[in-house]
Amino acid sequence: MPRPNAAQLAYGSATVVFSTAALLLLSRTTTTLGIATISVAGLLLGLLVTVTMPVRDRQVKTPVVPLPEQKRIRVPATRVGAGADTRIRS
Repeated sequence: MPRPNAAQLAYGSATVVFSTAALLLLSRTTTTLGIATISVAGLLLGLLVTVTMPVRDRQVKTPVVPLPEQKRIRVPATRVGAGADTRIRS
């Protein structure tokens, strides 16, 4: 099995944090056994998200097509003067 990439790890970690927090808030449990059970459930859900997330195939490459030669066109820059046209009217 290939190693998970950064996106898989990020989505899995976010799933663990948010699902555990949501389950703890919704269940309102205060016992150690309940908190441990919900934590394990969050970890398993995050692992499930990480493993089932599709992986982009890096083997497929598009062929590089060279661009045709083009003439370089030189465009003159506009001149900015300090005359009356640069003043701000109020």
